Amino acid sequence: MPKIRISGTVSACLLTALVVAATPARAEIAVAMTYLREEVKAPPVLSNLDPIPDDLGVAGARLALADTETTGSFLGHRYMLKVISVEPGGDLIAAAKDALASTPVLFLDAPSESILAVADLPEASGALIFNIASGERRLRDTDCRANVLHTIPEDAMRADALMQVLKAKRWTRTVMIVGPRPRDEAFATTLRAAAAKFGVEILAEKTWTFDTDLRRAAGKEVPLFTQDLPDHDVLLIADEADDFSRFVADNTWLPRPVAGSDGLRGEGWAPVLEQWGAVQLQNRFETRAQREMQSRDYAAWTALRTIGEAVTRINSADPAKLRAHILSDAFALDGFKGRSLGYRGWNGQLRQPLPVVNARALVELAPLEGYLHPENDMDTLGLDRAESACKAFGG
Repeated sequence: MPKIRISGTVSACLLTALVVAATPARAEIAVAMTYLREEVKAPPVLSNLDPIPDDLGVAGARLALADTETTGSFLGHRYMLKVISVEPGGDLIAAAKDALASTPVLFLDAPSESILAVADLPEASGALIFNIASGERRLRDTDCRANVLHTIPEDAMRADALMQVLKAKRWTRTVMIVGPRPRDEAFATTLRAAAAKFGVEILAEKTWTFDTDLRRAAGKEVPLFTQDLPDHDVLLIADEADDFSRFVADNTWLPRPVAGSDGLRGEGWAPVLEQWGAVQLQNRFETRAQREMQSRDYAAWTALRTIGEAVTRINSADPAKLRAHILSDAFALDGFKGRSLGYRGWNGQLRQPLPVVNARALVELAPLEGYLHPENDMDTLGLDRAESACKAFGG
C-alpha cells in the first residue's frame, strides 16, 4: 500500500469585484484538483539555518484557492483541492492513479523522473499536469510531455536572467566553484551555457571538496581554497543543495561578489519584490503561512491561478479545452511581476519575468531593456523555440 497523507479538501475562487459585476451568471461548474507531492529526503548540509517548510508549495496553492473564491462564488464555479503527500519510499504511482480517477488536474511536486512516470500513465493521457518543482531542461526539451505544463522556472531561465545582469554591469570575468552533487554539476552546466549565450567569460573552475566543519573554519579554509583563482569580477557558485555557498561569501581571497546559487541570483519569486502589487501578495501569503513566499510556493500559486483564470474565461472545466486556451495567445495571467504571464506554445513553460535579487533587495527584473526578441522579449530567458527539441506540443 502507498504511504499517503491526505491533508484535506478545500474549496474557493477569486478575481475582482469589477470583473464579477461585468460578467453574466453562468451554469455551475465543479473543478476538482489534486496537489500531489512526493516527499524527498533532503541530503545533509553544513547548516540548518534555513529549514525546508513542511508546507512548501502547498501554502502557495492554498492561497491561490482563496484568491479565486469570490469570482467562483458569483459565477457558480466551485473549486476543490485535495492535497496528497507520498512519504519517501511510498508508491507515488498508486497515489497518482487514485488522484486521476477523481480529477484530471494535477499539481505535481516531485523530481523529474517521477513527473515523467506520472505523465506517462494511461490514466494521465487526457490530464492537465503542472510541474511546480523541477527546473530541469529535459522536461522542456527532449523529454517534454504534451500533458505537462511548467510553472516553476526552467533552470536556464534563472541562469540567463543572472547573465543578462552581469553583462549589463560589465562584470564579465568570472570564475566558478561547483559542488559535489549531481544537481550542482547540472546547474554548473546551465551557468556555462548561459555565460556563453550572453558573452560572460568563465576563466577557471574549482570543485568543492571540503569535508570539514566550515561553521568554524570558513575564515581560514575558504581564502586558501580561492587563492589560486585568476582575477575576476564575480565568483559563480553552483550549490543547488544550499550546502556550502553561505560560507563562501565574504571569505574569499579577493573581495568579490558571489552569484549563482547564492548571493546575486535569479529566482521565480523573492520576498524582496515590492512593486506591481507584489507586497500585497506577499502579505496575504505571510498572514496565512506565517513565513515568506518562496519560488515553489509561487509556482503552485500560478498553477492554480492558471486553472481559475482559464475556467473563468471559457466557462468550462474540460481539460482539453482548458489546455487549448492556456496555450493560446488569448490567455493572460496577472502574476504581480509587472507583465501578463502566458505559456510557451512549444514546450509548456510559463513565460515570466524573473527577479535577480540579493538577500535584501531586487537588483533587476529580467529580461533587461535592450534584449530583443522577434516575438516576446521574455523568450530571451530559457529555451527559445529554436533551441527546444520538444515535439509533443507540435512547435
